[in-house]
Amino acid sequence: MKPFDLLSSASAKRLTALSEAMKSTHLKSLFAEDAERNNKFSIDHNGLFFDFSKQKINEEVVAELVELAKEAGVAESIEAQFSGEKINQTEGRAVLHTALRAAKSEEVRFEGVNVVPFVHEVLGRMEEFTRAILSGERKGYTGKTFTDVVNIGIGGSDLGPAMVSKALEASTNGLKAHFVSNVDGADLASVLNQVNPETTLFIVVSKTFTTQETLANAEAAKAWFIEKATGEADVAIHFAAVSTNLDAVGIFGIAASNVFGFWDWVGGRYSLWSSVGLSIALSCGWKAFEELLAGAREMDHHFRTASFEVNIPVMTAMLGVWNRNFNNYSSLAIIPYSQELSRFAAYLQQADMESNGKYVGRDGAKVSHQTGPVIWGEPGTNGQHAFFQLLHQGTEVIPVDFIAYIQPTSSFKDHHTKLMANCFAQSEALMNGKSAQQVAEQLEAAGLTEEERAKVAPFKVFEGDRPSSTLLFNELSPKSLGQLIALYEHKIFIQGVVWNVFSYDQWGVELGKELAKRILPVLEGGQKSEFDSSTSGLIHRFLGSSEK
Repeated sequence: MKPFDLLSSASAKRLTALSEAMKSTHLKSLFAEDAERNNKFSIDHNGLFFDFSKQKINEEVVAELVELAKEAGVAESIEAQFSGEKINQTEGRAVLHTALRAAKSEEVRFEGVNVVPFVHEVLGRMEEFTRAILSGERKGYTGKTFTDVVNIGIGGSDLGPAMVSKALEASTNGLKAHFVSNVDGADLASVLNQVNPETTLFIVVSKTFTTQETLANAEAAKAWFIEKATGEADVAIHFAAVSTNLDAVGIFGIAASNVFGFWDWVGGRYSLWSSVGLSIALSCGWKAFEELLAGAREMDHHFRTASFEVNIPVMTAMLGVWNRNFNNYSSLAIIPYSQELSRFAAYLQQADMESNGKYVGRDGAKVSHQTGPVIWGEPGTNGQHAFFQLLHQGTEVIPVDFIAYIQPTSSFKDHHTKLMANCFAQSEALMNGKSAQQVAEQLEAAGLTEEERAKVAPFKVFEGDRPSSTLLFNELSPKSLGQLIALYEHKIFIQGVVWNVFSYDQWGVELGKELAKRILPVLEGGQKSEFDSSTSGLIHRFLGSSEK
């Protein structure tokens, strides 16, 4: 497909004019003028209610965003991805994480071969392994059943499984999951202090089995285990691997039966649906993992078949383009009103920012428009007492995605009611704000004098007019979590299409790794090498202090 030039497109020019016209219109006036606004700007789909009526849009804006998606070739790009085309062109790879959750009866072809049977072969091995561990059929070296699983990986090999395991831990009865990713030894030490070698299973997740951070942690964990266990032979019982490098895994000491592979068409940050999700299956149970896949599969079908106007991933993507490129909002806050989703914003940071944080377009030239926003957030209500001050009264407008669930996940139902009251109130407050007149009336009712009111009033005024969307699910379950994750995966892809960037490579991750390999020998053995004065000064400072 021909690279899409966003700023020169006819739809973009009309959206620019619409944005300028909307600046003088306050969000609350849009609601005052249209009693049906919520019905017009919401999508109700299979247990998910997507309310985008608090975005600064009207029917003309939405229609033009749909036209922009069409002009950018979104429909063709969706089919190209699902049909196994090598859309990751800088690496010459297809992008088929959707095949990882395909039903057995489906066909997904890559280079003429249906890959679904291969996917289900690995899933079958994962199920057998998971059931054997959780049933106690497979035990540790002293005959005790496993109680803990330690996932050793980094990036996509850590963030997705860690987020899902945390989200579902309250409703499942598998192994207690721990995640080690940072090469900072404190990360590994903290986990090893919590587990018993007799009852702990380690999973080393590295496609190439060469990732520096992962291998450093894996070797250290192995040494710790051997010191506690009866010998190196027990490594084969207590270690598994997710990798395609069977030779390196064998040298490490992991039995071939404990190795689970995946494919080049699976990107790291989109890999939790593959054998990378083995820790999810072990901590949440196989049934939960299957339901997670089913939820994602359902969202895949919706994404591929629904018209753009009622297509939740497409609409979330295009609203993000509206905010980023036509309203100049540079970041997006992700606020789940669910403690179980405490790791979701961190997961989404990698999924989004590693995908679309790029200034080089598909034609190799520098793009002339903004691309990926900064993604950040924390669960409500904690965030309300941390950074919501900036959301409400900061100098920069920051759109918000609220994520909430109708059903409580704990027995404390009154807590959940309070939680939802806060969620709905925050989106209302961001939209409406609080006028000077409202503040004056409140202060007068509180008995403040005219002088006191004049002094304090400016600090209590909220401009409002700050956009947000709300994703409201019936319940937090493996299926709805699969829907949620897949929704954002597809949103990211569509935005990459419109921004004319390749979303599925990550060359920006490589440079720092390359330079670290040059610096490490200097720190380890005092080898000579030339650096800039700042880097040289830091190295000398480190070596001088570490020798004392």
